[in-house]
Amino acid sequence: MALRLEVFEVTAPEPAIVVTDAVAVEEGRQASYEEGYRAGWEDAVKARSEEEARMQADLARNLQALGFTFREARMHVLRGIEPLMEALVGRILPDMARQMLAPLVLETLMPLADGMSEAPVALLVHPSARACLERLLDGAVALPLVIHDEPSLDEGQATIRLGVTETQVDLDRAVTDIAAAVRSYFDLTQQEVRHG
Repeated sequence: MALRLEVFEVTAPEPAIVVTDAVAVEEGRQASYEEGYRAGWEDAVKARSEEEARMQADLARNLQALGFTFREARMHVLRGIEPLMEALVGRILPDMARQMLAPLVLETLMPLADGMSEAPVALLVHPSARACLERLLDGAVALPLVIHDEPSLDEGQATIRLGVTETQVDLDRAVTDIAAAVRSYFDLTQQEVRHG
């Protein structure tokens, strides 16, 4: 037996003829165009705003990374020179200060020599600095000068007395102050890195 299927198709009705006038069609087309144009414009403005915001965020992020990289590089350089600076301040500067005591005393004495009477100038120095001072001051100063050993003074210190006036030359303190300033600089720099 052959299989028979029921047909459910319905015949399609004839399409109704719609009559529109040309003006209405043109107005509809113009309205659709305006609506599409406005939507496109709004999309373009929105896309441009989003792109500008993304570029500004990228720029801010890059500047922040650049600043961090600069600080990081600066800290690396400072950490590298810190031992050198400490060695300079701790070893070389004290030796230089001892060598500079005599020229500094001479520099301090020369203005005193101009306004002096015949009263002798007393120069108090550490016993180990006496020989160096005598060599330098021998014949360099045309004033009566008496050098006295003063064991209580350090090698980088000298006291110049003229009557009741007394002048201190203290290279040891200058070296200590310079060392403290260098240490303080590196301490502050390290704190700056820790605290941002």
